[in-house]
Amino acid sequence: MADAETLTFTLDTGDVVIRLRPDLAPNHVERISELAREGFYDGVVFHRVIDGFMAQGGDPTGTGTSGSSKPDLKQEFSAEPHVRGVCSMARTSNPDSANSQFFICFDDARFLDRQYTVWGEVVSGMEHVDALPKGEPPRSPGKIVKATVA
Repeated sequence: MADAETLTFTLDTGDVVIRLRPDLAPNHVERISELAREGFYDGVVFHRVIDGFMAQGGDPTGTGTSGSSKPDLKQEFSAEPHVRGVCSMARTSNPDSANSQFFICFDDARFLDRQYTVWGEVVSGMEHVDALPKGEPPRSPGKIVKATVA
């Protein structure tokens, strides 16, 4: 069943399993899955990790200024709350600028609700996200060793 599809980010410290939410953001789930299958996220770092807020990754340059070569996506905002473990898309001030960058919430960030596209939620391995080195950017950033869609 499509609802049960998961994305696994293998980090240095272990696996982070994310339940994909095509019911909320079908186009974003399709993009993330496509990029993961292509190996786009393999070796990509978490370039912005703010304690108590979120861990952001998905930029192949590791700077936070880049994305994939695919076109940006139209927003798929929902009322789904930005709470611990929620995975959402990063974007510029343009709501339709999400591409490959995403973030995982450490804590409640309800002020982001209806302004960013939620595409998944961590179902196991959140402790590995918690363990990512903090910083903007971190001195030695944590990285996605491998991304796998099941």
